Order: sequence, then C-alpha cells, then structure tokens
Amino acid sequence: MDTTIEVVTPENIAFEYQLAGPFRRLPAYLVDVFVRYAVIAIVALTLTFVVGMINIDILGSFAFGAGLVGYFLISWFYGAAMETYFNGRTVGKWMFGIRVIDVDGCPITGRRAIIRNLLRIADLAPMSTLPAAAMDMPPMLFIPTGIIGMISVVCTRRMQRLGDIAAGTMVIVDEKTWRLPIANIDDPRVAPLASFIPGDYQVSRSMARTLAVYAERRHYLTPGRRTEIARHLAIPLIERFDFVSDVDFDLLMLALYYRTFLADPSSESVDLGPLAGYSPLRRDQNRALPATG
Repeated sequence: MDTTIEVVTPENIAFEYQLAGPFRRLPAYLVDVFVRYAVIAIVALTLTFVVGMINIDILGSFAFGAGLVGYFLISWFYGAAMETYFNGRTVGKWMFGIRVIDVDGCPITGRRAIIRNLLRIADLAPMSTLPAAAMDMPPMLFIPTGIIGMISVVCTRRMQRLGDIAAGTMVIVDEKTWRLPIANIDDPRVAPLASFIPGDYQVSRSMARTLAVYAERRHYLTPGRRTEIARHLAIPLIERFDFVSDVDFDLLMLALYYRTFLADPSSESVDLGPLAGYSPLRRDQNRALPATG
C-alpha cells in the first residue's frame, strides 16, 4: 500500500508526506488516553487535598462540581487544545513522530481540531462490554472497538477517520520532503555570481518558495517586468551582501536560486567564465555587473 501523498501549494511547490497508518496512530492514542486520565487524576487529587485542608462543607460541593467540569473539558478538549497550540501534535503524537495537518498541507486550525476530536466518539464505535460478575447485574465497562475508524482509515486515500474527513485533516509522519520545479538556468554568469554570495547566508523557507516561483515563471515575463518584480527582494540583498548597487536584479535572483537549489556543496571552486576578473563586491570595485541579455 502506498502511504505517501503529494500536496501542491499555490506557489506550485510539491510536498510529499508519508501518511500515518492505524498501527502508528494506535499507540499514540493510547499514550494520550493515559496522559488525559493522569491529568484528570491530578486535578481530582488536588481538589481533594484542598477541600481536606480547608474543611469547609460547602467547598466540598463546589469541588465536586469543579471536578465534573474539569473531567468534561479534559476528556473532550485535550486533543483539540494540544493540536491547536502545538502544531498538530499531542503528547502521544509527539512521542511517535506524527502530527495532524490540513489536507492542503497547512497547519491545523482550532476549528478543525475541535471537529476531528469531537467526532472521535463516532470513530471508536461500536462499543463492546464485559459481562458482569453476577448474573443478576447488567453488563458493565464499555470498551470502544474502533472498528468504524479502522474501516474509514483503510478505505480512504488519505487514511482519514470520520473525524478527519469532517474536519478536512489528515495524520502524517512528522517528516516531509519537498520537490521544487527545476528551472533551466542557461546564463553562464549565474554560477560565478552565486559564488560571491556569503556562505553563511541562510535562505528562509518563504524565500525558497519565492525563488522557486520566480525562476519557474520568469520566462513568461518581459525583461522590464522581471526587473520590477525582482527589485523588491534584490535591493535588501544587495545591501546585505555588500554588492554594487547596479547589479542586475534578475541575475541576482537567479544566482541566489542557483546557490540554494542547484549548486554542488562539495564543489571547492567555481569557473568564473565571463565574470573572470570581475567582482560585484562594493569593496572591490564600483563597476556594474553586465546586464542580462
């Protein structure tokens, strides 16, 4: 069974996620059940201790009511709160390396987290019971079988239980790879210019997406339009890299794209080719980099 799924963002960047199957999600769920009831037990013991220390009759009724409210909130909203504020992870999911995201690859929102967790009761159906010890007592101890959720996970392409289908979410292994469309960079000046970019400059994820989109779509733009679009990112980079101010904006964007996605990190030297004897650094000279043709 293929457990990978591809999500394409509006920026045309494809992310591949490995879906978390039922046998990876089950132990995470059991850990969360343990954590949930451990928190409930701590709250109950704390309330009992406070009531015992103060010894006020009316406080006992208040503590009992507060305990019931706390039990309800923790039982029903533990998962939703954890997934909302911890990037789709609960304690169990964190331990087993899985998390919840939207089906479009975005982080889960609070509304979606609440929906998927409130519908968990439907995924745990049907309920089973253990027979009572005495014949005259009714069966006790409801045990969720999870058959409905298991069937839903096995039969859906994204391995979604009913709560995931309703909320528009899926559970993935917390490791993702992403593939960028490789643009054809045929300008011989790109690689030499990329060699002048400081080695300690780290491209952020948003910048990487912007570079990928720009390099892929620049062929559909006129030279003037390329310059207009590239200048917004190129001007701050020129200042940061200490380049001469009239470096070609379009060429600088291609050089940064090349350094980020195409350059071989193991390469020790770069053939400067048409840029031999030229340096775009402000401290070296004040000549402009040749404009793109």
